[in-house]
Order: sequence, then C-alpha cells, then structure tokens
Amino acid sequence: MAEKIWFITGASRGLGRIWAEAALQRGDRVAATARKVADLAALTERYGDAVLPLALDVTDAGQAEQAVGQAHAHFGRLDVVLNNAGYTLVGMVEEASDADVHALFDTNVYGMHRVIRAALPLLRRQGSGHLIGVSSNLGIVPRPLIGLYCATKAATESLHESLAAEVKPFGLKVTLIEPGAYATEFGASRKEATALDAYAGLRQQLFGGLVNEKRGDPQATAQAVLQLVDAETPPLRLILGSESLPEVRATYAGRLAVWEEWVAVSNAAQGEQKNPAALS
Repeated sequence: MAEKIWFITGASRGLGRIWAEAALQRGDRVAATARKVADLAALTERYGDAVLPLALDVTDAGQAEQAVGQAHAHFGRLDVVLNNAGYTLVGMVEEASDADVHALFDTNVYGMHRVIRAALPLLRRQGSGHLIGVSSNLGIVPRPLIGLYCATKAATESLHESLAAEVKPFGLKVTLIEPGAYATEFGASRKEATALDAYAGLRQQLFGGLVNEKRGDPQATAQAVLQLVDAETPPLRLILGSESLPEVRATYAGRLAVWEEWVAVSNAAQGEQKNPAALS
C-alpha cells in the first residue's frame, strides 16, 4: 500500500491522537494539528520528520487556511483530511446560553467547514483526496443532556452527505466516522451549561446512566480507520463500535412507523399539484 499523507485536526489526544499514531506507525506521514504545538511534542519526538506539527484553532479561518496550505506545501500533497477537533457541551437545551451554543457550533461545525473549505481547492487540483468528518452515533440517535452537542453532529452528517455529492465529480471521497462511546479523554474538554434546578432530578438520572454505559477500547478503532482510508470505494458512513447499529435500527424503525401512521395527514398537506410551467 502506497504511503499516505494525512492532515488531522485535534491530534493531541483522544481518537485523533490514536489515529495519527496508527498512520505514523505504518509509515504514513501526518500533519498533526492542535491548539498548542507543545501538545504534539511526543509525536514529533517519536516519529521525527514524518510529523509536521501545526498550531490550529479551527475557529480561526485564517489559521485554518494557513495550516492546510503549509501542510500541502510541505508534503507535496494531502491524501486524507481528517476533521476530528471538537468538544461536548453538557446541559439541557434550555440551559445553554447563546454564547455556549455559538462557541460549540463554531468549533464542531464551522471549524470543520473552515478546514474543508481550505482543503478543497488543493484536493481538486490534485484530482484525489479523502475528506473524513468525525461525527458520532449521537448525530443519528440524539440524547437528552447533550442535545446541543448532538445537534452539531446532526449538522456534520448533513454537511458531509451534501459534500459527497458535490465533490464526487472531482474524484474526491467523503466519509463520516460515527463512533459510539469510547474510553478516551474526550470528556476532559467538555464544557457545562449553567444548571437549572428544574432539571435536577432528570440530570441525576441521566448522569447515572452515563456512569454505567459500556465504553469501547479506543485503540481498537485504529485498524478500522486504516482500512477505511485504504478502501478503493470507502463508505459514506462508518459506525465504530458494536453498540450503535442496534440503536440506529430501532431509531429508524420508530421514525418510519410514525411517518407511516401520519401519512394521510402528510399527503393531504400536498394540496393540488401545480404545473411549474403554468406558474411562470
């Protein structure tokens, strides 16, 4: 398998770090980004020139463009652009302030878009490249207490599905990685909205469920991601972990059942069909 050049955001810890190391261990080269370059020191010490450490705050459009451009110029191409940077906001929908929501979307959604926008002109000129966005099973099956985080992942899902159709004519590939729950340091970067007493009972109940939730081994995801980037025709969506797909099946079955139950109302809302030509 030919060597690949990766650009990874949020590579200082968690899944981003694990995937960067997996790529480097097999002989690929990686432009690894983090808010602080110092957080990437262990990677550069171990893998030397195979790593290009870059400072990148994805909320800064200029920095995103500079980092992607620098990585492309340094290595001569980019084969995999993996958007992994993000964090979670813990709080009920009502509890999240405008500032909380804006900051969350600025990193998780707008930041991802900034990197994509910076990379696309370069990948189009190459005529190749694989854009990977890290979503979550929560983008498909949302939960209470982290509703705004779920909303950013639902946005990630739609963004990449549209993107895949838009860039296919240029020979570019797009995949959404949808991890379930893993025992990473992801929670270390979480932020919490100001709690309201009205939700105290529900909050306690939900936190109790989270404590007892099964969590996968994050190291086990590395081989799956390597298989993904090596695939000739990678899927648009890849779930990581064994717990998510049964939930997804049940969720979609429930949605379809409700839509079917209300189909008469839905069809009646169509009204009399009009010929668009007759309206001009």
